[in-house]
Amino acid sequence: MFLQLEHGESIAEKDIIGVFGLDAAGASPLTKPLFIRKEEQKGVVNLASDIPASFVLVQGEYDDTVYISGLSTESVARRLHRTND
Repeated sequence: MFLQLEHGESIAEKDIIGVFGLDAAGASPLTKPLFIRKEEQKGVVNLASDIPASFVLVQGEYDDTVYISGLSTESVARRLHRTND
């Protein structure tokens, strides 16, 4: 199954490591180094049209990717739940 994010981007559910809210995770001292490292590696995909609300960490075939989303973590969870029904 796949999780549909913004702009037609789909992610295989089996590859999702976690979904994190930027309000809570953004305050973590561990999040900033992750984003810096992934940006240097070209591993950040910004899908947010406006203010980003969450990010999805995905284990890809060769490396991890961070998808920044305008969807709340609750919206992402609902989409994941719907694909599993």
